[in-house]
Amino acid sequence: MKQFVKTLPKEGECFKYLFDQFLGLSEIKLKEGVFVGPDIRKIMKDENFETKMEANERKAWESFKLVITSFPGNKKDPNYKSIVEEMIKNFKILGCSMSLKVHFLDSHLDYFPENLGAVSEEQVERFHQDIKEMERRYQGKWNVSMIADCCWMIQRDNPCKVHERKSDKRTLELKKKRYSQDL
Repeated sequence: MKQFVKTLPKEGECFKYLFDQFLGLSEIKLKEGVFVGPDIRKIMKDENFETKMEANERKAWESFKLVITSFPGNKKDPNYKSIVEEMIKNFKILGCSMSLKVHFLDSHLDYFPENLGAVSEEQVERFHQDIKEMERRYQGKWNVSMIADCCWMIQRDNPCKVHERKSDKRTLELKKKRYSQDL
């Protein structure tokens, strides 16, 4: 949604319609495409929104909606790969830059589990926090360090992988006890 809104012409009918629909949202947030779940659901249900779009904007929006309705959840569409690829193609035509999340989705499409809806909210939140931190750290610039961080995040989240570095197994109580003995 963020990438879609950022590419809309600011004087265009579609952007003005969004501005009128979300009066509580500041103009800066709207220009940056900062929407929360309820806002996205509201605009997806709005039938007038699509009438305000140009042809290429409508194609990108429809493919975005199709990804949202057919990809996440326990029942993934059998054609989910082509649906996601179509969305990415339409977004490129629109002029959207590929965010790290979309790049991650595109690069790892084969690895998404069949029961995607069974992923816990904590895992989803952690993924979004990790991606947000990488976007902040690298400010949209792609380089070797960013790719390495992304790979480490994937490797770190693999439950089957045993990591070399061991954590300090002393509990807080043991540390307090040891500290109080030193005094």
